[in-house]
Amino acid sequence: MSIALYPAIVERAGDGYSVFFPDVPGCVSAGETLGEAYSNAEVALSAHIQLATSDGEVIAPPSPFEDIEADPEVEEIARILIRGELPGKIVRLNITLDESLVASIDRIAKNRSGFLAEAARELIARRRA
Repeated sequence: MSIALYPAIVERAGDGYSVFFPDVPGCVSAGETLGEAYSNAEVALSAHIQLATSDGEVIAPPSPFEDIEADPEVEEIARILIRGELPGKIVRLNITLDESLVASIDRIAKNRSGFLAEAARELIARRRA
């Protein structure tokens, strides 16, 4: 995977903050504090990229801050960069697994590689938390 830094706009939302990504329509987040809003924005961007990738959508590259025009209807509190992991080149692997584990995977998954990739992403996310 490659890392990209996506610009995000933070605005006040009631007693907290909301965050949206100009380059990623529909990807929004919020939090009661700026720290929570930032953390939730990372989760939202990661989930959005993962879903879009699994649906075969093309992920737009991030724009430079200076190319993002201010919206007069948005009261910006800050512009921040949020780390996003973009899908990389597919690498073919030869792995060894117990045959009963492979059979269990085959019973519930249409695609072994997709299943193993999803399981790896979930475990990595849990260990990072």
